[in-house]
Amino acid sequence: MAKKPKKTARGPALVWKVLFLLLALVFIAVFTLITLVRKDVFGKLPTTEDLAAVRNEEASLVLASNGAVIGKVFAEERTNVRWKDLPRHVVDALVSTEDQRFFEHSGVDAFSYVRVFFRTLLARDRSGGGGSTISQQLIKNLYGRERHGLLTVPVNKIKEALVAQRLEQVYGKEDIITLYLNSVPFGENVYGIESAAERYFSKPAAKLKVEESAVLIGMLKANTGYNPRLHPEASKGRRNQVLALMAGNGKLTTAARDSLQAMPLEIRYAGAGQFDDYGYFNARVEQQARAVLAKLKKKDGSTYDIEKDGLRIHTTLDTALQQAALRAMMKQLSTMQPKLDGELKARGSRKAWEKEEGKKAGADWKRNERAVRDVFTWDDAPPDSISYRDSLWHYHRMLQGAFLMADPATGKVRAYCGGNDFRTLPYDQVQGRRPVASTIKPLIYAAALRKGMGPCTYLNNEVKSYPEYDGWTPQNFEKDTVGGQVALWYALAHSMNIPTVDLYFRTGADTIRDTFKALGLPTAGVDNPALALGAADLSLQELVQAYAAFANDGLMRGLQLIEKITDAQGHPIFQGRTGAAHRAFDEPVADAITGMLRRAVDSGTGAAMRSRFGIRSALAGKTGTSQDYADAWFVAYTPGIVAATWVGARDPSVHFGSGLGTGAQLALPIIGRTLAEVERSAALRGKYLKPFPAPIEPIDMDCDPRRAGNFIERVLDVFFNPEGNKAKDQPEVNREKAERKKGEGFFRKLFPRKQ
Repeated sequence: MAKKPKKTARGPALVWKVLFLLLALVFIAVFTLITLVRKDVFGKLPTTEDLAAVRNEEASLVLASNGAVIGKVFAEERTNVRWKDLPRHVVDALVSTEDQRFFEHSGVDAFSYVRVFFRTLLARDRSGGGGSTISQQLIKNLYGRERHGLLTVPVNKIKEALVAQRLEQVYGKEDIITLYLNSVPFGENVYGIESAAERYFSKPAAKLKVEESAVLIGMLKANTGYNPRLHPEASKGRRNQVLALMAGNGKLTTAARDSLQAMPLEIRYAGAGQFDDYGYFNARVEQQARAVLAKLKKKDGSTYDIEKDGLRIHTTLDTALQQAALRAMMKQLSTMQPKLDGELKARGSRKAWEKEEGKKAGADWKRNERAVRDVFTWDDAPPDSISYRDSLWHYHRMLQGAFLMADPATGKVRAYCGGNDFRTLPYDQVQGRRPVASTIKPLIYAAALRKGMGPCTYLNNEVKSYPEYDGWTPQNFEKDTVGGQVALWYALAHSMNIPTVDLYFRTGADTIRDTFKALGLPTAGVDNPALALGAADLSLQELVQAYAAFANDGLMRGLQLIEKITDAQGHPIFQGRTGAAHRAFDEPVADAITGMLRRAVDSGTGAAMRSRFGIRSALAGKTGTSQDYADAWFVAYTPGIVAATWVGARDPSVHFGSGLGTGAQLALPIIGRTLAEVERSAALRGKYLKPFPAPIEPIDMDCDPRRAGNFIERVLDVFFNPEGNKAKDQPEVNREKAERKKGEGFFRKLFPRKQ
């Protein structure tokens, strides 16, 4: 029998040889790749010096006068936190979840790669986690990843491992944890645990509870998928997984783990709109801060970056006053909008608007697609399906409001809002110029006083046409208040048009021009007598600065928004200063105008401040209503505050057609409700509703308001007190003595002046 050939082991041996050769080739390839990465072939690696200079970008904070954060300026929303401010359970959650051997390795953990190979790749168990250490993840967060074709993943992994080892030569473990938690993304353009804590729990990281920390650390695996606002169930499940890992790592007892896992997921979300109440103000502050920083240098000669340097911008804003004014504006505009809508509907305004817009309409207008759109509403309605034209009309017919409040003695801005909603209506109405209406009258009267007239100078109140001005025939708002003469103070307190035009001509354009220049106001149109009735465009800011001169004894200052700017460590780099004062007019002029405007609040056009809003503090104020009720204004002041507001639509064709559109009805209630709330607060009242110096009214204001003409008051006075009325026909120099001797007329005895 022939012998069978012996079996050889060449088959298995060949397999092992091939495997060995492949491993050798892989080793050579990896070694070569590592060498190439080390040699900066795939881009320069950060050196230890570069790593030593690492500092995360940090948002600059805008702070109110009480230190509250009211805004941020950032490229990435991040506020850095220090190690000592991190709760221990935040660190425990991070290490337990992302890198359990963090405090044992030197940047790269070989055991983690073994775990990934056997558990994740071979056993396909995704719960085992990745192989990157916290140090490697930090490098990825700091420097990002570059693309290198098929070698992208291995090259970036090698880079991160090499740089992580360098990182641990430069920083201690605590520093690395702090850098990591200040750089990691939490979704919604939020970076760092401090900003995440503020966003999702409305508290600083130092005050996070264990279960809250677990929610945030759990988000690191997938910051959108585990977002507690968007996906609460998934977030809760991930939170419980983090708590389990903490217990498994000896950082929680079993009882604590079970108790915390049983808790419902609760967040206190403060979204991207958390600073909306201060949006217009913050925009002005940022603009000014950028201008300031452009002139400053750091010690190393570099420039400051407001978006990345974590500066602290301390402002003059009073959040209590701001919130009171915002509540008042929301109440007033949400109440008046339906009334305006009713008038617009009755007038067919929507149809006329569509006809006009259709002439210049584009493709979007013609398609008029219906889609879910997020439009601003006072009740914060959620996004809803609305057509393109409906969305345009929604904003076109909308009443908008703005207010500005400042300390007249210092110019410091205490409250500021340029519109209804900064995100959807970013145009700042505080800066926008609109027809200023009768709020300009005190400036005209101040010019007259500068020329030598007095509160008891009598002005003509007879209807008159002016042929040289195309037959212009001004009328009083109340048509039955014409005839005879009126005292200058009374004409201003009751905002009478005809006497004001007479005053304009008697004062002269040159004197008025000089007064406007002294107040820093534009002088265009001063030669037109219609200016005296408000045919001029001014902004709320210009108006507040001008009225501040009345409240501040004739001295005027620029407005101040920024108190100081410090760096991230709190070291001052800029100190704001109160603007230099210049005299707009003499103190007696300011006192006289204030006396007249106090009468306007006590018994004139601003009387609703007393009768409707019950304000008892001494106030001076002036209403304004532009042509066709397109703009409503009101300004009120004390020695502690100048408060002004404007209400109108962005298109002047949208307006009330009735008395609801007057300054007294539409704008005054915003200031009325605000100051009523101020008066109820002892702290705010003492700060802003300061008493006027006494005596504020010159003695010659105590004169009869009207003489001669067709007033019922005149008729009653003549009928019941003929002797006393003889004094009214005497020259002004003797009339006051006669009145003191004979007493006031019958009408004044029935309705005495408020003091």
